[in-house]
Amino acid sequence: MPTPFPGMDPYLEGRGLWEEVHTNLIVEIQHFLAPLVRPHYRVAVERHTYITLLPFDDSLSVGKPDVLVISPREHERQAMPVATATVTATVEPLVAELPMSEEIRPRYLEIRHVKTNEVVTVIEILSPANKISYEGRKKYLNKRLKVLESLTNLVEIDLLREGQPLPMRISGQNDYRILISRSLHRPQADVYLFGVRDLIPDVPIPLRPGEEEPPLRLNQILHRLYDEAGYDLAIDYRQPPEPPLSDEDAEWARQLLIQAALS
Repeated sequence: MPTPFPGMDPYLEGRGLWEEVHTNLIVEIQHFLAPLVRPHYRVAVERHTYITLLPFDDSLSVGKPDVLVISPREHERQAMPVATATVTATVEPLVAELPMSEEIRPRYLEIRHVKTNEVVTVIEILSPANKISYEGRKKYLNKRLKVLESLTNLVEIDLLREGQPLPMRISGQNDYRILISRSLHRPQADVYLFGVRDLIPDVPIPLRPGEEEPPLRLNQILHRLYDEAGYDLAIDYRQPPEPPLSDEDAEWARQLLIQAALS
């Protein structure tokens, strides 16, 4: 079943589902680009590894942001006997949730020259760890800066509305963006901005200067992946997406989903 959205489906951004979409999208892009760049280049899947804190909601904690008090669990806990004659009452403990670390292994793509193994282009698809986690964002920005200071091209795909966009000086804003940074044109770069109502634009994948740049047809790739992976079975379109859409886009999406249900 195809997605009812013309471009990026905002329901794919949900926590728990995006991680799967991210991994599958990396592989699908590899399969799409590989025949377009051979025999001089190959497309390799690589990964970062680092430790970061899990996403943590401290809105219920007062004065102690690193401890979240959940609720008393009287039906699960029994008051422990206090072995002292001076205590006449017991206090039921609350159950707290502590921030925990998690090993993050985000994947990305490298286009390598076959003869020299030189990394010509890096393709990154941003994840919540890149945009929201302090440690993950810091590490990604450091890696990004190293790429921008090298002779390697950078393609950065941001299909997430959550979190602050990564640094760039640009005169427009929108839900999603794709950055194409060619090594010879820096600090200038091409940025494609688009919203939830738009098709994801085809973008060129830079190789060595003067070489033909194959188009990445991301809208086609994502929609095929949606259908093949059966993401419609994992999404409840009766609920609003997370993060929520603007009021105008939410109403547009509601009408779109009604039409899709009737067709």
